[in-house]
Amino acid sequence: MANNRVLSKEILTGFDKYKYSAVDTSPLSNYVMHPFWNNVVKLFPRWVAPNVLTLSGSLFLVLSFVSMIYYDLDFYASSRDHPEHPPIPNWVWLMCAINNFLSHTLDGIDGKQARRTGTSSPLGELFDHGLDSWASFFIPVAMYSIFGRGELGVGVFRVYLILVGVNFCFIVSHWEKYNTGILFLPWAYDFSIVAMNIVYLLTYIFGYEMWKFTLFGFSSSEWFEIVMYAGFVLSIPMTLWNVYIGYRDKTGKMLSLSESLRPLVSTILLFTLMITWAKFSSYDIIQKHPRIFFCTSGTVFSNIACRLIIAQMSNTRCELLNWLLVPLFSIVMTVCFLNLGVLEYYILTAYCIFITSSHIYYGVSVVKEMCEHFKINAFTITTKDKK
Repeated sequence: MANNRVLSKEILTGFDKYKYSAVDTSPLSNYVMHPFWNNVVKLFPRWVAPNVLTLSGSLFLVLSFVSMIYYDLDFYASSRDHPEHPPIPNWVWLMCAINNFLSHTLDGIDGKQARRTGTSSPLGELFDHGLDSWASFFIPVAMYSIFGRGELGVGVFRVYLILVGVNFCFIVSHWEKYNTGILFLPWAYDFSIVAMNIVYLLTYIFGYEMWKFTLFGFSSSEWFEIVMYAGFVLSIPMTLWNVYIGYRDKTGKMLSLSESLRPLVSTILLFTLMITWAKFSSYDIIQKHPRIFFCTSGTVFSNIACRLIIAQMSNTRCELLNWLLVPLFSIVMTVCFLNLGVLEYYILTAYCIFITSSHIYYGVSVVKEMCEHFKINAFTITTKDKK
């Protein structure tokens, strides 16, 4: 690892000059969540490292995701027209609500714990946002199990398009910061997490059957889909407006058009390739193995997002193409021209394992190298860490 460093000297030097700048105008965040988090953080001892809180919050989401894999691998458990798939036990919904709440809370207090203990650093912000980029895949996929793909549900391809929308909104917010130097925190995040907690609790109390209804000709799952798309449509114009203001007032980085759009190329290519794979698969891969398909897309996206976050924090040029897309491009081209049959499943699984291992290795390397550079520990607080 020492001989194959992932962060250049230019990036590490850029981190030395980094100053956190964010704007949060959400009324829910400012008047409800932050006052609550200000009290919660006092419950934690000062020796607890902020990154421990961040990682713990993400692991709660992973627990929900893994539980759903066990109880609802193919998203049929919440469909009464598929009795061969037993329903998810009600206690799982309560667990998901608790996990979602704990993850959101820990994500909200990690920065406060850093300031409280005098251990704020670029590593903490990168660690937080990097794990958030992966969570943007875990959260909507776990929520899908409430509605399912059978009775009054929506198909897995339509759910993948929702996942694309969630991921795209995430990357656009950091693309915005790449151009303006300011992270404008979206209103939708806190509102969506609170809404999901309520949905989980209602499902625990009344069962998944309560969502089997139609209203004005649309099923509850379709209404959920409509709300998600409405959120995407409303968030993008605000982002574009903030970037425009940065150019108009000359407060942004004043990049050329090609340079400003550079960070979005890999993300757009990823979604194009995955949608092409889903549409041209002779094996109908997304229908037969949706979770592996979602996991593959979400993990590559997280790697792309992490590299963008590093570029905007270190004020360095973002890469144009992520190298994990090279094997994906070869796979998709092969799928388009050859009938691979069940071999597609093994290729998808192998690629998913490969990119997950590569992403974890990349993340561990980044954390290790930043700890060495700043002479701090990632998960413990020592006297020399405080500043």
